[in-house]
Amino acid sequence: MTNITPPPRPHIEVTGLDLRYGDFVIQKNLTFTVGRGDVFIIMGGSGCGKSTVLKCLIGLKPPAKGRVQIGETDFWGAEQQQREAMMRGFGVLYQSGALWSSMTLAENVGLPLGEYSNLSPADIRELSAMKLSLVGLSGFEDYYPSEISGGMQKRAGIARAMALDPEILFFDEPSAGLDPISSKLLDDLILELRESLGTTIVIVTHELASIFSIGNNSVFLDPITKTMIAQGNPSELRDHSPNDGVREFLNRGKSHEDRSGPSSVSVKNAEAAT
Repeated sequence: MTNITPPPRPHIEVTGLDLRYGDFVIQKNLTFTVGRGDVFIIMGGSGCGKSTVLKCLIGLKPPAKGRVQIGETDFWGAEQQQREAMMRGFGVLYQSGALWSSMTLAENVGLPLGEYSNLSPADIRELSAMKLSLVGLSGFEDYYPSEISGGMQKRAGIARAMALDPEILFFDEPSAGLDPISSKLLDDLILELRESLGTTIVIVTHELASIFSIGNNSVFLDPITKTMIAQGNPSELRDHSPNDGVREFLNRGKSHEDRSGPSSVSVKNAEAAT
């Protein structure tokens, strides 16, 4: 009898997830999977809870209900010490970049290495320089964040997120505040990192250019119903989703004549996205 190897387990499995602040529901009944090596997009209109979902995935916001499984482990069901150990396998780029202004780029990147490793200062400096070179910032080790452009700051933030060689990278609106050229260069970098390192990448964004150029999987959160209304490849959802609101969101920017008449739900979603 031929042995059949089962498919690999998803890197992240979210099941029946509810997120609340007190009695206020942010999102409910979220169920989706993130495959290993995915560039997974969390998208939806403004105020739908994208960043709150991200906070739950990285360990900053416990769910009101449901399960987040990382590999074989129930993330929120684990003991705090085990969960904190798992979090060291995450790299996070916050929307602002969150670099320390009083530290050089090398010192920013070396911060987690100094905190969570026994490396010498010389080794930390060498590894920091290597991470900066991976994001195209070789030679900028001794610059301060205020001395470089916004796009370079985002690249430095990615270098710091990669400092501990994480299995999963989480980015919150990485293109926010960048011009189109810098945004495209950042998208190219994200794909290069995925290809070279095999890292799973989860991104919160509403930028259509980024969604279609780098995302191969996604979940769409609806601010009206407060739940997910689609999951899959963003390009497939744009062209074939049965939900009017999803197609409206992903086709915004096209001429009105190219769209079919939107339903009331799609109009509300489009208004919430602006």
